[in-house]
Amino acid sequence: MLDNGVFEDTDAGTPQGGVISPILANIALDGMVRFIEKLYPQKTDNRPYATVIRYADDFVVISKDLEIIEQCKTAISEWLKPVGLEIKPEKTRICHTLKSIEYNGKTEEPGFDFIGFNIRQYPTGKYKSGKTGGVANRLIGHKTHIKPSKKAVKAHTEAIKGVIEKHKTAPQSALISKLNPIIRGWSNYYSGVVSTKTFNKLDSIVWVMLRAWTASRCGEASHEKLGNYFHKGTVKLSNGKEKHESWLFKTKDGYQLWKHNWTPIVRHTLVRPDATPYDGNWTYWATRKGQAIDTPNNVAKLLKKQKGRCAWCGQYFTPSDIIEVDHIVPRSLGGKDV
Repeated sequence: MLDNGVFEDTDAGTPQGGVISPILANIALDGMVRFIEKLYPQKTDNRPYATVIRYADDFVVISKDLEIIEQCKTAISEWLKPVGLEIKPEKTRICHTLKSIEYNGKTEEPGFDFIGFNIRQYPTGKYKSGKTGGVANRLIGHKTHIKPSKKAVKAHTEAIKGVIEKHKTAPQSALISKLNPIIRGWSNYYSGVVSTKTFNKLDSIVWVMLRAWTASRCGEASHEKLGNYFHKGTVKLSNGKEKHESWLFKTKDGYQLWKHNWTPIVRHTLVRPDATPYDGNWTYWATRKGQAIDTPNNVAKLLKKQKGRCAWCGQYFTPSDIIEVDHIVPRSLGGKDV
């Protein structure tokens, strides 16, 4: 530690989960990705290569060749030594994404966990198979699924259980106010992947927990007593749809618990490799974001609605075009001519 230009030894590290930890990890591991991809670059002759995906101090190395993976593990260990770091053995594993493999006397199940997600491939028939893309666009015989990891689901379940146990004698509204941010936040984090079954399973688990919570307050959980805490109702989802349910955990004045499966699954669309928010392509970004962007005359909504194309003349436009040519009012109704 430097204090007024004087270096002093510290006897404690950064707090677990502290905001400074990811920054320090990025500083310490800067260059590791470039190092591996320089050793095993992607070439045009289909030779094995390695790709590193990193988030703070968590990373995965992907390659078609097991030997390349083993070499990367050794190379990364050597690269980390000068900065005083090492790979944690109990958190490191080598596996295949599609099938089980025998490695170091152990059977490694397919797929891997990364930042709370499980990434795995599943064999499929030709109608559900993924494709290689490009000119050939061949069937590859499997499909990649990204789901919430079992570890993440267990930790989330335990968090909900802990809140319910701490609020055994609290008002129903207090319990709901504590659970809602936990459930909403977790569901939003996993709303871009294959989470529907997980959401439904978690809602069933929460239902059992809340039924037990009710029974602990009023004895045997009869239909009549449950009716004091569970009611019929309608909820409006963020995608505009409505859901009608008979057993909503809510107060008599309408304050209700959010359910995991009320969060819509919206697949994430990758940004085009050559796209940037500063490239001036407002049509692309307005359509992608689905909301107004700070453009001249705030025309992003119009661009999204028309998908960048005038419905009257068929011409494609940019924000500057729309400033010059008024296509909001059609020419037949007095709008400006081209």
